[in-house]
Amino acid sequence: MNILTSFDTLAWMGMAGVFTLAGVVKGVVGLGLPTLSMALLALWMMPTEAAALLVVPSLVTNLWQLRPLDRLGPMWRRLGGMQAGIVFGTLAGFWAFGGVGGLGGAGASVVLGLALTAYAAWGLLGSPLQLPAGREPWLGPLAGACTGAVTALTGVFVLPAVVYLQALDLSREELVQALGLSFTTSTVALAISLYGAQGHEGHAAPLLGASLLMLPPALAGMALGQWVQQRLSVPVFRRWFFLALGVLGVYIAVRAGMV
Repeated sequence: MNILTSFDTLAWMGMAGVFTLAGVVKGVVGLGLPTLSMALLALWMMPTEAAALLVVPSLVTNLWQLRPLDRLGPMWRRLGGMQAGIVFGTLAGFWAFGGVGGLGGAGASVVLGLALTAYAAWGLLGSPLQLPAGREPWLGPLAGACTGAVTALTGVFVLPAVVYLQALDLSREELVQALGLSFTTSTVALAISLYGAQGHEGHAAPLLGASLLMLPPALAGMALGQWVQQRLSVPVFRRWFFLALGVLGVYIAVRAGMV
């Protein structure tokens, strides 16, 4: 069924609300739009449809997050190997797993949710992780490939990318930009996989149209979230960052465990 005609007005309002809320969370902590959107949209649609629906809002808000552009070059040079790993891991994982939700995707989502929750607890209660600079050349591509595999299986591109980037001891502004870069790469790789597969069935255009409709509420939410973020101190920002990860992790695990 065409996704543009399969939902009533109330369902479309619900989807707009999901993307507005997810945009607010992303604006505050620099992540959460695809994770929260996938978790909530999965209440009434297939995981593959939900993943395709979030492609445009996720891509555009991540591109917005790349600012300031004059710092993007050095960030890209530092994280280029990680981005290559993300692309490889996503495309290979999508082929190996048969798409989002394949190969027991519910079980994978439970593990992802628990891992997010554990990492959030560590961030709130434990010592910050530190990564020696000499390990970045090989650990970056590995972290990217693992992130791509998780993305292909669950539609969520948070782990282990967030753990790796947090360990680089970046400033708040650098971390937000690094997350935006990695999430942009993940979104593009996921879009290529999703729309490539859906294109063979004639569903790519309707899915793209539906995704475009979710862009305005996502942008509105992100603008509000960034307004809030600029008024947070670094310790408060860090606390909100990990609290958001923890809440998302619990929700993903509980929701997947009920499937």
